[in-house]
Amino acid sequence: STHPSETLELLLQQALPNVKGKTFTSAVVDFPPNASAHPHRHGKAFVYAYVLQGTLRSKLDDKPVTTYHQGQNWVEQPGTHHVLTENTSTTKPAKLLVVFISNTGDKLKVDDPT
Repeated sequence: STHPSETLELLLQQALPNVKGKTFTSAVVDFPPNASAHPHRHGKAFVYAYVLQGTLRSKLDDKPVTTYHQGQNWVEQPGTHHVLTENTSTTKPAKLLVVFISNTGDKLKVDDPT
């Protein structure tokens, strides 16, 4: 069965005035019940993620799978492979606040080839 996927809503995106060539982006990522994201990377961006609602399971590179609950957070170093991101609930949504510090003009998310 196919899982629903996440949706990203941009909140703010602006060039960092004191760091040439870098952009600050904040977004809310919604994961409907049973949703999962395709394995992906965030290019050369530094990423901060904070769980606003629900519970998410995440796996970065070859690290163990970790479960994050509302109020918990993590960071992803530039080039990190985000192997797994999924809402653990089949009935309740999950939501992340995500902050990216990226090279201006770079894509924020690049899915693995299928």
